[in-house]
Amino acid sequence: MSKMSTSELRSYQQICGKNGAMMVIACDQRGAMRSLLASDPQQQSAISEHELGLIKADITQYLASKASCVLVDPVCAVPQLVDNGIIARDTALLIGLDASGWDNSPEGYRLSRLVENVDARRVRELGATGGKIMVYLRSDQEAANRHNIDILRQCIEDFAREDLLLVVEFLTYKLDNETGEEYKEKVPSLIYGGTKICLECGAKVLKLPYPGSKQACADITKLAGDVPWAVLSAGVDHSTFLKQVADAMSEGASGVIAGRSLWKDCISLDRNATKSRLESLAVPRLNELQAVIEQHFHAPSHNQTQQVEHV
Repeated sequence: MSKMSTSELRSYQQICGKNGAMMVIACDQRGAMRSLLASDPQQQSAISEHELGLIKADITQYLASKASCVLVDPVCAVPQLVDNGIIARDTALLIGLDASGWDNSPEGYRLSRLVENVDARRVRELGATGGKIMVYLRSDQEAANRHNIDILRQCIEDFAREDLLLVVEFLTYKLDNETGEEYKEKVPSLIYGGTKICLECGAKVLKLPYPGSKQACADITKLAGDVPWAVLSAGVDHSTFLKQVADAMSEGASGVIAGRSLWKDCISLDRNATKSRLESLAVPRLNELQAVIEQHFHAPSHNQTQQVEHV
C-alpha cells in the first residue's frame, strides 16, 4: 500500500475541511459543461474556453469558497483563478491532468488522454495544492487497460518525483457488445476491480464512482486500507447523491469530490443568472451535503501521521 510523504500529507490535509473530510468542488469538465450549456452540437462547439473559464471562476468564487478545495482544468481555469485573485486564500486547488473526451481503440475500448504540456512541475508552477488524473478502466478486460494503466503509472511516478499530491480517479463504461442491464450488473465488480488496479499502480488518494451499495462501499474501504477515498457525483441528481454519500461516508469513505450534482442546474452563459443560481441553489445543496458528511464521517482512529512515508 502506497503511503503519503510528509509533503503529500500536508497537501491532503489542505484539501480536507476542519473535520478532516475531503470536500472538493469539481469543475474540471469541459465537454460535459458545454453539453449543459447548449443542446445543439454546433452551439456547444461555439462556446469558447474563455467562456468556460468565466463559469469556472464563478463556481470557484460563489461555491468552492464555502468548501475546502476546488478541482479545475489547466485549459480554461488557470492561471486566471490565482492571478486574478478569484480563489480564496484558504481554498485548496487541484488541477486535472486528463484531456476532455477519449480516443477509441479498434476493439471499442476508451483510451484516455492527457492535456499536453501539463505535468507535476507545471501543476506546482500554477500554484496548485496537487493534481488529479482520471483514466477509463474495464477491470474485466485486461486488453482494455494497458494504454490507460501506462498513463496512470506515468503520472503517479511523475508526481512522486515532484513530491506533490496526486488524486487518482477512474471511470468505467459500457462496451458496445453488452446491454445496459448487463453493464449495470457488472458495475460494483468493475468499480472494485478498478480500485484494485489504481492501488496496485501506487495511488495514494482515490476519487471513485459510487460502487452501488453500502456493502460495496465497505468492501472498497477494506480494499483501500489506509488510502483515503472520496466518492464522486457523476452528475446524478442531488437527492440521489446525498443518499450515496451517506452510504459511502458511513462505510469508511474520507469525503466527497462533487461537481455537476451541485451546479449543473445553475450554470448558463448569462453570468448574472449563474451567480444568482449558485447562491440560491448550489450553496444550499452544498450545505446539505456538508451536513451529511458531518453526520456520517468517522475520522481514522489511528494517527494520520502514521501514513507518512518518511523520505
